[in-house]
Amino acid sequence: MTLPSTAPSQFFEDVTWDSLKRAIAASSGFQGWLAERTATQSQLQSSSLEQLVSSYLRETLETLAY
Repeated sequence: MTLPSTAPSQFFEDVTWDSLKRAIAASSGFQGWLAERTATQSQLQSSSLEQLVSSYLRETLETLAY
């Protein structure tokens, strides 16, 4: 197996983030958040998983900050 030309630490960070992103997307909290937004925001349908998870995490952290 050949690793990408990026630094090994960056490769493992990317792999970790991808795994975390998929785990978050599979969570019931994310699924509920997505269902609420999909009903009211048609532009979400064209958003990438990266954008959706980032928005979910940002909103969740903003809510926890209050």
